Amino acid sequence: MKISVITVALNRCDTIRDAIESVLSQTLPAEHIIVDGGSSDGTLEMVRSYGRKIAQVVSEPDHGIYDAMNKGIRLATGDVVGILNADDFFTNPVVLEKVASVFE
Repeated sequence: MKISVITVALNRCDTIRDAIESVLSQTLPAEHIIVDGGSSDGTLEMVRSYGRKIAQVVSEPDHGIYDAMNKGIRLATGDVVGILNADDFFTNPVVLEKVASVFE
């Protein structure tokens, strides 16, 4: 089972690293898609510093958070799609594993 995690951001350089690290630390790998609304505070540079560890990065103006989420959903290729906001993080490395077990 493939899981996609979408993170939307706008000027969240101060918190997005924790979100990214929490996805990368999961025991079940996920396709991580980040949709940036055109940040000007270094968010995009922070995200791009992860290179290929982030499956897809989109940075362009949008029409708000739900438009950004929908962009991410359209890009997702996972069987299960989740949203992790740029100022949130998974508190346990088995969160996605537990989610996947519900769908198996």
